[in-house]
Amino acid sequence: MGIPVADRLRWAVEQLAVGPSDRLLEIGCGNGAAVSLICSSLEDGTILAVDQSAKRILSAMKRNTSYISEGKASFLASSFCEADLGQYIFDKIFAVNVNLFWMEAARELEIIKERLLPGGAVYLFNQPPNSNKVRDITERTTYNLQNAGFAVRSVIIGDQKPIPVLCVIGNHNG
Repeated sequence: MGIPVADRLRWAVEQLAVGPSDRLLEIGCGNGAAVSLICSSLEDGTILAVDQSAKRILSAMKRNTSYISEGKASFLASSFCEADLGQYIFDKIFAVNVNLFWMEAARELEIIKERLLPGGAVYLFNQPPNSNKVRDITERTTYNLQNAGFAVRSVIIGDQKPIPVLCVIGNHNG
């Protein structure tokens, strides 16, 4: 799999600290690069990746054919709010550069709360177009999580150049 992976995705997967039995959900998976990185750490864990672009899902599935065959990865072409997630529940839910989480995400965060196992966490990553927006996006993401009933566990700012990547991690124990 010689397809390049963006530094922000490598960093994001490091922050997730994926365990071999984790059950993960990625919102906005794009070409499936993060799924590829995650699946190499899974033994009996799984990842479901959702993207509203059918074209991106096809690309992600092609990239991760072996992980699909092994039962580690599955993909769904749908907007997150309309996705049929069945009975799936997750240890970790994450999104990278999905702007709605720092804009207006009340509906999506309610769905996330319903899908997190007790003690589970949501990881919201963003690499803004310029470093002047890092603080604002961090504050707005934090506010949205807290407003939806999440406890913000931590905020991490990566040192990627020229623009850092931020991660706001929230827990919901309700």
